[in-house]
Amino acid sequence: MFESLTEKFNDVFRKISGRGRITEQNVKDTMREIRQALLEADVHYQVVRDFCQNVLEKAKGQEVIKSLHPGQVMIKIVHDELIRLMGPVDTRIYYVSPPPTIIMVAGLQGSGKTTTCGKLARYIQRQGKHPMLVACDLQRPAAVEQLAVVADQAGVPCFKMDGEKNPVRVAREAVKFAKDNNHDVIIIDTAGRLHIDEEMMNQAVDIAKAVQPHQIYLVCDAMTGQDAVNSAKVFNERLELDGVILTKFDSDARGGAAVSVKAVTGKPIKFIGVGEKLDALEEFHPDRMASRILGMGDVVTLVEKAQQQFDAEQAARLQTKMAKGTLTLDDFLAQMKQMKKMGPMKEILKLIPGMGSQLSNLNVDDKEIDRMEAIINSMTKEERADPSIVDSSRRRRIARGSGTDPQDVSGLVKSFTAAASMMKQMASMSMRDRMRFTKQLGSIDLFGTSGFKVKQRSKRLSKKERKGKKKRHRR
Repeated sequence: MFESLTEKFNDVFRKISGRGRITEQNVKDTMREIRQALLEADVHYQVVRDFCQNVLEKAKGQEVIKSLHPGQVMIKIVHDELIRLMGPVDTRIYYVSPPPTIIMVAGLQGSGKTTTCGKLARYIQRQGKHPMLVACDLQRPAAVEQLAVVADQAGVPCFKMDGEKNPVRVAREAVKFAKDNNHDVIIIDTAGRLHIDEEMMNQAVDIAKAVQPHQIYLVCDAMTGQDAVNSAKVFNERLELDGVILTKFDSDARGGAAVSVKAVTGKPIKFIGVGEKLDALEEFHPDRMASRILGMGDVVTLVEKAQQQFDAEQAARLQTKMAKGTLTLDDFLAQMKQMKKMGPMKEILKLIPGMGSQLSNLNVDDKEIDRMEAIINSMTKEERADPSIVDSSRRRRIARGSGTDPQDVSGLVKSFTAAASMMKQMASMSMRDRMRFTKQLGSIDLFGTSGFKVKQRSKRLSKKERKGKKKRHRR
């Protein structure tokens, strides 16, 4: 997400940071490049114009030209303006008393609306509620059956009326059913079309009038860029939306819709879909998104993901083992499995501040974790507890069992031994010393030959760039 925009922003700020002195013309040139980057990311042209004008005025007002670190000041100004552009956003769902809280979900066909209903149900479930999905999409073939399957995967009931052709009646009966069966939240999946038409809008309006939903969310495909913004604008004029849910956000390298929606429609992005699984729904936080766009990472989201997947008691036991130096390959494998649940490794690493730009030329292969798992599973209980006993004959046996080479097994053992020793050392450090020590780990390969296959794409420097690099090195 935001990959192309992040890359362009990094290039822009790298240029301005490399200047010893900066003039007002340099600032204007920087803003011209930022404007081009935003337009290429499919951000709405009016939003781009206002954004660049505001940043330029603030840059002059904060005397970037006289600053000792003009690049840092410019990043701060752009960061603050991005937050203002996309926020503020209140991601909380306000539940009514007495229940049920009625949530209506609308959107175009193919935007991921039905799957999003399941994700929303799973999200609400984690808050201790008992949601129910309602099948009011009676237009698309097998839409009711699809919602029933999604509901079953999410572990929630699905209300449907076989043979019924009137979605308004289904919605009304669903509300009665929810009241009688202690369902405190109902999520209504409405019909979509391949494009906005009067029949579709009238049907959605009729359902809204009949059941008076407390929240109306529009589901948009982030990859459609300005089409997503335009459809949100039309829907809002007829339905008075409470928020937008952007799907396929993990596949959108541009990010124009995320930056434009709030400014154009006045309605905030409430949630973003970041994967196909039902747990892949995140709250939208403008400050975190601004940090991601500028390649500054997102530690808060990383911590939240970890809290959802890692057991506190297990983490405490692991900390004790690290301090004593008794970490085993079983412990290592358990942690790797939990990390896999957090999402693709490259996306997780990008949430770490400073890692986004370093990963731009890297290809991290998540299948390598499966290979490591195969190697560990091919070991005996004694070998996993004490990898130092793995000699040449054991390596050959493990390699045959895991379908790998003996050197892969050797690499994993050596890497784990080094990592366990390093973790023991870190466990006894203060927080300041630990942070200082962590900065020195960039050159250490924790996974050895059996770890991630990281391929560096070579970038041929121009003659001018090579000359500038030598000059900076001499300084």
